[in-house]
Amino acid sequence: MKITIVSGSHRTPSQSSRIGGYIEQQLKDMDPSLKTFHFNLGGNPLPLWDESVWSGGETWKKSWSPIALELQESDAFVFVVPEWGGMVPPGFKNFMLLCSNKELGHKPALLVSVSGSRNGAYPIAELRMTASKNNRVVFIPDHVIVRSAEHVLTDKVAESEEDQYLRSRLQYSLKILNQYGLSLRAVRESGVVDFESFPNGM
Repeated sequence: MKITIVSGSHRTPSQSSRIGGYIEQQLKDMDPSLKTFHFNLGGNPLPLWDESVWSGGETWKKSWSPIALELQESDAFVFVVPEWGGMVPPGFKNFMLLCSNKELGHKPALLVSVSGSRNGAYPIAELRMTASKNNRVVFIPDHVIVRSAEHVLTDKVAESEEDQYLRSRLQYSLKILNQYGLSLRAVRESGVVDFESFPNGM
């Protein structure tokens, strides 16, 4: 079982990357045999999507192919996405455009939204509505919103009742994600998935 965490902020450093690291450690503590890969979009390491990605030019072989391989080997995902002006950052949207059904198809993902204030719901709604059409990622029903991000998940001991609840909620959601990862593997191996005839969503 392998779970990939994607920290979706362009900033370096960022609260999203810090929280992504926290989540990775939680996964390792939950199951020491679990493999993890943490991909951080800090510094915006990926070129903007264009049609040349389909032909696999030299630029894409260097920048995207190693990441795509890690995603293809993964059974589940955690997308840690900040809310910028009520929206998903363009770098993360670009990442989702680059992903195809080869990387994400019929694999579960937990959405974790990050806000410096009391907001954070908009990225969840935006991604659920627009981010899975062609790559066929399966967003699980549970999601987590990390509000006032600078003040939570900062130490080994919860600093407030809200912090304790958030830690418990994350642990629960990660356990649910793990089970989805195991279950959806059976769907992918069932023989009914046909991306050749139906490569894109409607």
